[in-house]
Amino acid sequence: MWVILKIDKKKLSLLKQDFVKKTGEEFTFYSPKMKVSKYSKNKLIDEEIEILGDYIFCFNKSFMEKKIINVLKFSKGLKYFLDGFYPFQNEIINFIERCRNLENQEGHVSSGLSNCEINTNYQFLSGPFVKKLFKIIGLKDKKIKILLGDIETYIKRNKYLFHPV
Repeated sequence: MWVILKIDKKKLSLLKQDFVKKTGEEFTFYSPKMKVSKYSKNKLIDEEIEILGDYIFCFNKSFMEKKIINVLKFSKGLKYFLDGFYPFQNEIINFIERCRNLENQEGHVSSGLSNCEINTNYQFLSGPFVKKLFKIIGLKDKKIKILLGDIETYIKRNKYLFHPV
């Protein structure tokens, strides 16, 4: 069963060790990441960000039992277990599979995670137009037709990261 944890990022390795120490079992952790390019002082800098921030997914069969969660509740590096994950296992699994399918060779999730909608405004998160707003006016298989100011152009679907505004 998958659970969602809020963690202290600096103490993730302590958390993993503490989980194994308290239960004697192995756990699977997953935190989707994106690579974002930003301009800082006229230089393009690549930055790795966690999509979920301080939250990560953790899998173990024994999470079905509440007593395991009570044992792990006070582990080093753990802020808390997010409640309400029991009825949403299918959604969690679908999200994790979707992220893993969109990962490149480096393990970073591409921009295909968000659904693109026509006539919706978006903001670039990477590339030469970081923080610029644009509007999607058409969708093709691998390209998106956008309106950037007064200019109509095409961008590759998986080349730039962007999010709705």
